[in-house]
Amino acid sequence: MSLLNPQLAAFVAVLDEGSFDGAARRLSLTPSAISQRIKALEDRLGQVLVLRQSPSRATPAGERLLRSVQQMRLLETETLGEFAVGPAHAAPATVAIAVNADSLATWFLGALAGLHQRDGLLFDVRVEDQDHSTGLLRDGSVLGAVTAEAHPVQGCSVKKLGVMRYLPIAAPAFVARHFADGVNAASLGTAPLLVFNRKDALQWRFMRSVTRAKLAPPMHYLPSSTAFVEGAALGLGWAMAPEAMLEQPFARDELQPIAPGRWLDVPLYWQHWAIRSTILAKVTDALLQAARQGLRDARP
Repeated sequence: MSLLNPQLAAFVAVLDEGSFDGAARRLSLTPSAISQRIKALEDRLGQVLVLRQSPSRATPAGERLLRSVQQMRLLETETLGEFAVGPAHAAPATVAIAVNADSLATWFLGALAGLHQRDGLLFDVRVEDQDHSTGLLRDGSVLGAVTAEAHPVQGCSVKKLGVMRYLPIAAPAFVARHFADGVNAASLGTAPLLVFNRKDALQWRFMRSVTRAKLAPPMHYLPSSTAFVEGAALGLGWAMAPEAMLEQPFARDELQPIAPGRWLDVPLYWQHWAIRSTILAKVTDALLQAARQGLRDARP
């Protein structure tokens, strides 16, 4: 059962699935029927809402509509749950969340597991760099985001989670080969570097804390938190890694800091839409509790 207008349901399905065909499969309709509903909705609002490309994306007008419809979907789930005869009749809520890969690999996942076990919640997790995850809030793709941005996105609330500490690390043999004379502009400019993806700025922030020289080191792109640490242990390069992932590699002498006593602290925040939602309140409480255990205290 859905309280959403069929045109709005088709609109959300196209953006969730990334195509008209995917939306048709999800709603048990034909692609033509989906197209007709989207066209009718666009005619009613007088604006193009969906870019017909692969994958399908919302236009700026579509993003504004998506934000409102996503909130309606969440509240609809809660409302139907209140009127259901029993638990078997209540459809589980799916909560879309953006999170950085390092949080997902360390403290974050346990909170989702607890919410699923206690409340039956399902999750649509979007991995995005902490410096860019608020973009998914702005375009309506997610209900909440773990972010490094303390300033609230319009229409959102912000809560401090804590601090994720990153250490500059490498394999001992790599340190001996590339940093025998210390960490400086010369060594940082020539030592191979591991970068998560093209949005990853942590390594550059660390290098700027050491030297203002313009550096162009050789780089590997390795978009996996666990592979990031493993790649450093195998001697692919040096990297900035969360301290929560380093206890065992340090104990086994697989990794060591390249600059003992230096680190970067990245404050993390939980931003979510400011709506009166029991589900969002439960997610917020669970994440705050998990962050207290898995992150450093956000206070100075």
